[in-house]
Amino acid sequence: MAMTPHTAEVARLYQTEFIRSARAVGVLWAVCTLCFAVIEVVILIQPSWVGTREVHYQGGGPVPKSGTLGLFEVCVESDWPVPECRGSLSTLTPLPAFQSPAVLVCMSLTMVWSSIGCLSLFRFCNAATVYKICAWLQLTAGFCLALACVLFPDSWDCADMRDLCGDGVTSFSSGNCSVHWAFVLALLGVLDAAILATLAFVLGNRQDALLPEDKDGENSTIYYSTHNALCNISCYSVIVIDCTLVYSMCNSVLLFVPHCFALFLARSQL
Repeated sequence: MAMTPHTAEVARLYQTEFIRSARAVGVLWAVCTLCFAVIEVVILIQPSWVGTREVHYQGGGPVPKSGTLGLFEVCVESDWPVPECRGSLSTLTPLPAFQSPAVLVCMSLTMVWSSIGCLSLFRFCNAATVYKICAWLQLTAGFCLALACVLFPDSWDCADMRDLCGDGVTSFSSGNCSVHWAFVLALLGVLDAAILATLAFVLGNRQDALLPEDKDGENSTIYYSTHNALCNISCYSVIVIDCTLVYSMCNSVLLFVPHCFALFLARSQL
């Protein structure tokens, strides 16, 4: 089917907009991937996957403990301004019951940072190939993080959890504790990894299909407008999820800064 001059001009305009928006969305995708990698580090090291509920002590027994637990440390509130933490975060040795989730989160973190390292390949390789490699790495990262989120509550039936949350702890039952922001952040990270991988696949397919010669104008217009819609939906989803993740991380930092300041004051008075 031959192109009319008007149809050819419309198709050319769609192609120009297609390439321009692909570059802009590619930059946004790279920035969101970097933010996701930083958030994965926070998820890994923060001892806030599980925390005790607020309990009003009425006497007649031992005072219930108050604190939080992560993959590497258990932190219990004390008379000091900052909680007392025990664990091996400095040597990256996870708590015995949470070795499998910790390894999976480390694997997820490695995949995400590997996808960031692959961005340097844009100077040497086809852009479509690089996008697809990054997409598979991010998809694998999301799968590892999702598996860690499933194995973590399955490992609750352990001595560390019972010591912090009481004897009512079993697998998938946290007793006197509840999930905290780091675990919620990990769940949102799974969704973020899936959306980033989808966006990378869409960007890769865009690079493979820049207005083929054998497509007529009407079909190419529909093709590019459809891909633009898919890319915009993925882009908006990434923005919303990453803004939520960054907001949650900033809130946690704001909660952690007063503890550090209080510890500094306490040590300066000794």
